[in-house]
Amino acid sequence: MVLLAAAVCTKAGKAIVSRQFVEMTRTRIEGLLAAFPKLMNTGKQHTFVETESVRYVYQPMEKLYMVLITTKNSNILEDLETLRLFSRVIPEYCRALEENEISEHCFDLIFAFDEIVALGYRENVNLAQIRTFTEMDSHEEKVFRAVRETQEREAKAEMRRKAKELQQARRDAERQGKKAPGFGGFGSSAVSGGSTAAMITETIIETEKTKVAPAPARPSGPSKALKLGAKGKEVDNFVDKLKSEGETIMSSNAGKRSSEAAKVLTPPVNMESVHMKIEEKITLTCGRDGGLQNMELHGMIMLRISDDKFGRIRLHVENEDKKGVQLQTHPNVDKKLFTAESLIGLKNPEKSFPVNSDVGVLKWRLQTTEESFIPLTINCWPSESGNGCDVNIEYELQEENLELNDVVITIPLPSGVGAPVIGEIDGEYRHDSRRNTLEWCLPVIDAKNKSGSLEFSIAGQPNDFFPVQVSFISKKNYCNIQVTKVTQVDGNSPVRFSTETTFLVDKYEIL
Repeated sequence: MVLLAAAVCTKAGKAIVSRQFVEMTRTRIEGLLAAFPKLMNTGKQHTFVETESVRYVYQPMEKLYMVLITTKNSNILEDLETLRLFSRVIPEYCRALEENEISEHCFDLIFAFDEIVALGYRENVNLAQIRTFTEMDSHEEKVFRAVRETQEREAKAEMRRKAKELQQARRDAERQGKKAPGFGGFGSSAVSGGSTAAMITETIIETEKTKVAPAPARPSGPSKALKLGAKGKEVDNFVDKLKSEGETIMSSNAGKRSSEAAKVLTPPVNMESVHMKIEEKITLTCGRDGGLQNMELHGMIMLRISDDKFGRIRLHVENEDKKGVQLQTHPNVDKKLFTAESLIGLKNPEKSFPVNSDVGVLKWRLQTTEESFIPLTINCWPSESGNGCDVNIEYELQEENLELNDVVITIPLPSGVGAPVIGEIDGEYRHDSRRNTLEWCLPVIDAKNKSGSLEFSIAGQPNDFFPVQVSFISKKNYCNIQVTKVTQVDGNSPVRFSTETTFLVDKYEIL
């Protein structure tokens, strides 16, 4: 058997994707495919047609054709078996058998076609092997990542060591009666307050070390690691060549990703000289049959002052939480003042907060196994049917004061069984055939849209659809802790401030 080309074309003979396995010009392959619809005889049942030079073996796929062009002396039974494998590959990468979807995933299909046929001869592979080969798991890449992580840890350790040296130099200067060096701390304050400043500086470094990651050092020599997913010069040249031949190159997600990145990186609007970032992260694990195994929530108020004239201020905190969170103030914050009047201020009111740096002034923690505290419940019911499983999954917002944005509920799927058949759905879905997952996407979940459901059918067993993972982001925090007012220490005059609130998911699983 010698396979000349494999192509997906329209019923009019227009080529959408074509892979040639022998040397053929573009004009010849386009001519062969254009002649193909005219040669078909609709009155017969077979799915092949011959000319004087080649044989077409084809399979209809809705409005398209999967066509193999072979020599006339090839084995027709092998041709049909190869055609079936080609036809099974296409739904693995395309959600719908439409021209736009095929064009969008054209390179994925070409790579898969190359795994089936090499130099015109069929390879002994199945669908699962094709998926494994195209993923290209690289041992060298893993080694490269391990080396980079080690370098990052060393850089963090070096950063902490340097910080301790700076603090020690400050203490030595104070003992000798000299003016403390002007690094770190809370600015140019009196020498007697240097120990307090050093303590706060040390605590800030320990608080921020998980947040501010230094840039990893580059390897000293040239790296031979294989970096998957990078677009090399060969690909650029190939794309330019396609453009010069009149092809329209589709960019599916480039614009979308850049807009999303801009959305994430855009600084908050109207950022005042006194700005507070209130951030909460939740870790939650539930059982598939109900019951909260563990829920842990961590929150923090980060203060940033960009004008030194607002360094001596106090924050008025309003705590309406009724869930029993544990609060903890910064070591240099007046704890008695916070307990008595819910005010955050320094123990020494003559001191100033640092300028142009984020300082964690208050943090809280909530750990519980109380089911009523779950913000968003997920109920997944897979039930076996005659040809696989019918899966019903629903969500319900229990905390109605929350507004969850960009909610994605990820359901794992069995491998090698194709795309799920969607019944009813609230929202949208994405089927990732490479990772074998179904992503249920909901732009907003709030009190007006507190519940919804998804139904789909697919081959598999009930255990194949767990663990279900959830991700979302919210501009309202889970615990009702807010800064309502900021005042000056002297005169108690109000200060304009801005607040940025974020509620994120660290881990949210239904096992």
